[in-house]
Amino acid sequence: MSSYSIAAAQAQLPRLIDEATAGETITITRDGEPVAELRPMTRAWRDAHIARLRARRAELPPLGDDAVAVVRTMRDER
Repeated sequence: MSSYSIAAAQAQLPRLIDEATAGETITITRDGEPVAELRPMTRAWRDAHIARLRARRAELPPLGDDAVAVVRTMRDER
């Protein structure tokens, strides 16, 4: 696992993304303290979050109108 300051990570972001894609976990630090991690996104992780978002969307009530009509209604109610 590699560790980089925010400034160093910004300067080397394309290379760090390549490393993460290859399976490496990169820690980003601020003042020596870890604040973020850059790691590869797995298909399972992505699919799980897509499923969670779809389930959440299914729980929401329908808006009834198309998006333009909803925004106009919200605007005009103010």
